[in-house]
Amino acid sequence: MVQVCLNGARGAGDGVGVPLSPGALAESAAGAVGAGASDVHVHPKTPCGQDTLSQRAVAAVLDAIRARVDVPVGVTTGAWAAPGPVARVERVRSWTVLPDHASVNWHEPGAEELAAALLHRGVGVEAGIWSGTDGAARFAASPLGPRVLRVLAEVTDPSPRTAERSALDLLAGLGTAHGVPVLLHGEEGGTWPVLRLAGRLGLATRIGLEDTLVLPDGERAESNARLVAEGLVQYGAARRPS
Repeated sequence: MVQVCLNGARGAGDGVGVPLSPGALAESAAGAVGAGASDVHVHPKTPCGQDTLSQRAVAAVLDAIRARVDVPVGVTTGAWAAPGPVARVERVRSWTVLPDHASVNWHEPGAEELAAALLHRGVGVEAGIWSGTDGAARFAASPLGPRVLRVLAEVTDPSPRTAERSALDLLAGLGTAHGVPVLLHGEEGGTWPVLRLAGRLGLATRIGLEDTLVLPDGERAESNARLVAEGLVQYGAARRPS
């Protein structure tokens, strides 16, 4: 499974190629799915371009994307998208249109309560386990662990030289991860090395403008579709025996 991460916390300053409005996100999702993505991860935005969990923004983005693609669509619940742990849970409970899944960063305050609220509403939970945090240890001890949809093993090391090693350390720390599927991905300079590692290990992965703005050769990526197409090439090459 290759998930496309359409925009992340990026904004207008990251270039015109980063989709922000519901219409632009739907268009970008359609292109990415056409290129081979089988799942969508998106950050709904306020009119001024900030991440938000408001019911109106979430509904507008989900409706727009679902009108263009027929694959699962998930949203962020990052701590920066709401004013505190209680507010995050209240936002989730207020949603009138539900995503197929939502990512919950397990190292953030209130992660357990947030995940429980999502599960109660029938929303799949992607457990975001970031390298360099205590997320893996918290997740290992969580009674909700076996109920999540999958683990997002998120390698925050941006160095192309060390990101693969950081990824292997993160996977070792996760252990069996409650037996749920693992999606492994990197960010910035670590994006492509970690994607290739996911290919060699046969793990799900993701690619998109949230994680990187450039192709493996350093050329600026003009779209999520271009990143997905190249990601599938890189992933497939890593899977083939040498």
